Amino acid sequence: MGYPIRVLHVVVNMNRGGAETLIMNLYRNMDRSKFQFDFLTCKEGVFDAEIVEMGGVIHRIPYVNEVGHFGYIKALKQFFATHQEYTIVHSHMDKMTGFVLRVAKEGNVPTRIAHSHNTSSEGNAAVKAYKWYAGRYIGHSATHRVACSKKAARWLFADQEEKTMIVMNGIESEQFAFSLETREQVRQELSLTEDHFVVGHVGRFAHQKNHSFLIDIFAQLNKERPESVLVLAGDGPLRFEIEKKIRDLNLRNSVLFLGIRGDINRLLQAFDVFVFPSWHEGLPVTLIEAQAAGLPCFISESITPEVDTGIELVDYLPLSDKMAWVSKIKSLITQSSQAPRNLSAYFLSSKGYDIKNTAQWAENFYSTVSR
Repeated sequence: MGYPIRVLHVVVNMNRGGAETLIMNLYRNMDRSKFQFDFLTCKEGVFDAEIVEMGGVIHRIPYVNEVGHFGYIKALKQFFATHQEYTIVHSHMDKMTGFVLRVAKEGNVPTRIAHSHNTSSEGNAAVKAYKWYAGRYIGHSATHRVACSKKAARWLFADQEEKTMIVMNGIESEQFAFSLETREQVRQELSLTEDHFVVGHVGRFAHQKNHSFLIDIFAQLNKERPESVLVLAGDGPLRFEIEKKIRDLNLRNSVLFLGIRGDINRLLQAFDVFVFPSWHEGLPVTLIEAQAAGLPCFISESITPEVDTGIELVDYLPLSDKMAWVSKIKSLITQSSQAPRNLSAYFLSSKGYDIKNTAQWAENFYSTVSR
């Protein structure tokens, strides 16, 4: 077995989504003299420069929404026909993984890994129907199945759930350990004082993340507690729509849009609560990070119970009752003292959510499947 083993990861782009963050966390913590990650992408991403610096190669083909179904399949076939050096393909494309691995199988790639990071597809009815069609090929094309949670495994692999390996979304937990000094620095950078109560959210502006619901909650909270501030990190297709809603509700002075950030570990220190009302999720890395930072997390009941790491920071709330969310946040504001935040990262690491554990699993896994 020659080193380094080159693993081809297939994604749309390497931006700061949950799956992409996990891949980068793995890449940074694996022995790159033994394993190198290369990427088949469709668009540029914020991690591209770091990937190249670490020795990875980024390949680019057009996505289906640019060239249509047959154009996309043709691009995949051309890629695998001209890059026969890859013996391991690891696809993170959810239902679209079916097309990727079907073509990889036709191209005689021996190890074809399907990885589920979600529990539902995005898009309108036509898009979802197309993705469902793509997903039908996973069962016949994947040699191995990996998922971030049982719910994510059930969604993508259906009756093959029992054959799926559940892999914890590990993080670099020490980077998220609470620091009072960092909290004060970030709040100063954001022109926030200790009198402000900061409601935080990190996520792409897309239907899945349910930002409109979050704004409704905050509008009511801010009406009753004017010292509250909402901080939003991320970008996406619905950002303009959410910004307009903020203006219409006259909340511009109480909401901060930070865009895509490379310092989420610092930013979390400045929050007082993390609110995450997603319609669906696999197992969001950002919720693991928030718990490592010691933040109380109010999240929707639709999110898998496995995201609760057992350190008593997660509350599940119904999307049918906005006032339940408002009341929970208000009760947090009025608490005379909150639980200490500085031990959470240590406890999280002890429960197996440290990326070093996940990276060791990945090294063993790739070594085994490459034989």
